[in-house]
Amino acid sequence: MISLLCLLLLGSLPGSLSLSFVKYQQRSFEIDYEHDVFLKDGKPFRYISGSLHYFRVPSMYWRDRIQKYRAAGLNAVCTYIEWKSHEPVKGKYDFSGQNDFEHFIKIAEEENMLVILRPGPYICAERDFGGYPPWLLHENPEMGLRTNESSHTHYVYTWLSQLMPRIQPLLYGNGGPVIMVQVENEYGSYWACDHSYTAWLRDVFRSYIGDKAVLFTTDGNDSGYLKCGPIRGVFITVDFGTVGNVTKAFEDLRKIQPHGPLVNSEFYPGWLTHWGDMEAGGSIESVVNTTRQLLYSNASFNFYMFHGGTNFGFTSGANNPPYSPQITSYDYDAPISESGNLTEKYYAIKAVLAEFTQTLDLHVDDNPPFNYGVVKLDPKTSLFNSAAGIPFGYFDKPQTLESLELYSGFMLYEASLPPTKLRLLQIGRIHDRTYVYVDKVLKGVLRRTEGISSMYISNTGTLLSLLVENQGHINYSNMTDLKGILGNVTLNGSPLGPWRHTGYPMTNVSSIPGLPTSTNVQLPAFYSGTFQLPNSGQPPSDTFVDMTGWGKGVLYVNDINLGRYWPSLGPQITLYLPAPYLRQDNVFVILELEKEHPNRTISLVDKPVLNKTQSVTDSDTMKISVVYV
Repeated sequence: MISLLCLLLLGSLPGSLSLSFVKYQQRSFEIDYEHDVFLKDGKPFRYISGSLHYFRVPSMYWRDRIQKYRAAGLNAVCTYIEWKSHEPVKGKYDFSGQNDFEHFIKIAEEENMLVILRPGPYICAERDFGGYPPWLLHENPEMGLRTNESSHTHYVYTWLSQLMPRIQPLLYGNGGPVIMVQVENEYGSYWACDHSYTAWLRDVFRSYIGDKAVLFTTDGNDSGYLKCGPIRGVFITVDFGTVGNVTKAFEDLRKIQPHGPLVNSEFYPGWLTHWGDMEAGGSIESVVNTTRQLLYSNASFNFYMFHGGTNFGFTSGANNPPYSPQITSYDYDAPISESGNLTEKYYAIKAVLAEFTQTLDLHVDDNPPFNYGVVKLDPKTSLFNSAAGIPFGYFDKPQTLESLELYSGFMLYEASLPPTKLRLLQIGRIHDRTYVYVDKVLKGVLRRTEGISSMYISNTGTLLSLLVENQGHINYSNMTDLKGILGNVTLNGSPLGPWRHTGYPMTNVSSIPGLPTSTNVQLPAFYSGTFQLPNSGQPPSDTFVDMTGWGKGVLYVNDINLGRYWPSLGPQITLYLPAPYLRQDNVFVILELEKEHPNRTISLVDKPVLNKTQSVTDSDTMKISVVYV
């Protein structure tokens, strides 16, 4: 035995003996196509996974959520990696704190969970610009996104050269927990169908991954999606929600991949929600029935989402067409709620998994949110009078936000009005929501969501101000989504200009609480208030901020952007406020765009509030945008 060890260390074993010995020691995750199974260290294996996006959950809660996954009977965690989060500015990378995906994966490994990675570079995920950094649109507004166009592949390769070396030591074959790595994301749903691009991307991935994990693709499960999504030499998986017949759901996959394990990479126990939607979701019975069928079929599968989390800040995206921005919450009607609590759906899934697998009797705690009561907000200053703006100067024609490197928030366009009686204001295209002011008096709202880009304005006043809100870059389908005013702005058919541009990125509102309180402020305006935790000796609890009575805006707590609120449209009424974002003395700031609460208060409540009873239109929420004066 000692001689054998010495020979191994010296690298002088005979070839056959050396290979067999090393192979026995190595970890491996691979596909046995003959027997339609995965092999983990040479033994048949099935994974039951749940999606959990590190960028949607406060990092202090990563372990809690992963433990709840394992307690339900799952053996793997699936996450996207979001390019935008890690390279918010070209060439400046951030893999720390909330962006430390390597630490997230290490926590999963410590909790005896395997990991499935979906690094994109496009991820969709209902995120702003599908996870792409919007600065790409500054570098080249005509960039061929998700294609082999040279400027696109240049930036993708540069990004992957930073990302992939961080992934390599985490791969299962290198001793880590990552068993699967996805190439691109649901490419069969994209119009380009550029096989040269996906083959190029496959080769880049393979140069880093090798045989240390399985490369795979994910697409919808019918033949239309499977025309452009699969990549030669890459394992194919599909996605679908609750179905009556799982065998039938896999039929089109089996036509192009007759052998190999069956995998549903996105099994939907719920669904996403847009502003103005009814709340989306999936029934417990249908989820349990399809879960049972997947287990009977010996399929591996990933619940998307098992815990959704939150689109904090300006990270939510939009679908198109028609343009439909998504809400701040990503609760998804998932088995684990937005605030991390276990639902009836969770326990029902756990029960059906226990019928087929050996589940662990792990104790996990709920962390029920707390009702802290009412917080009074004081008016501070109008947005137009604040120091939050960035002056960009004058241009003959309106410029897009991306051309001026403004990737979030608002742009204010201002031009002089000529003295005319009939004033028909027309804008080429508005992306996305435009508040129209004459001499700083609101006259109406133009809306991309409803295709409203023109209106009559009164025949008095000399200054036209157009405040344009970026409501989120499109994350699906046609994604070249420049923000601001695209094209000319005309009055009675004649172009207006020059235009003064002022940007409001809304990334820092720390100066607002220090401003003196005003009796009244002109909307859009900032409001601020303070809240002290009770002196109970207990750590802070999660809570929800109820924005009932306000119109539309953005909420900040202790300089953290919790996201957009829009209770006048719904269905989301409350914003999730995690306990780690609270401290003993807390400062709340809102930017309100449309309607002041009559009492200027918000409430910290112990559960989310949704408007589930009816679907309303944006025009119902602000009648001034329908009847112009």
